[in-house]
Amino acid sequence: MKKRKPQQPVKPAYEQKEKISLGSLMNEDILQKLKNTKKQLQENEVKLKEEEEARIRKEKRLREKNKSFEELLNESNISWKDFK
Repeated sequence: MKKRKPQQPVKPAYEQKEKISLGSLMNEDILQKLKNTKKQLQENEVKLKEEEEARIRKEKRLREKNKSFEELLNESNISWKDFK
């Protein structure tokens, strides 16, 4: 038996032409506006993330500040039996 050679798929003529991208079809002004909008959205996202992290740090600091002596004592890993 002869081995069959794999056939190369034939591409239609319309795919062999130059591929046209969306960027080349769009107006330069519109493309620039979209890029600026994308950049602004990314900056806003970073800013919101930083604000959220700052808020969490502040809440944690306030929680630590307002702990009672009993809570601090319970969280301590010092063995008070060593100091008797």
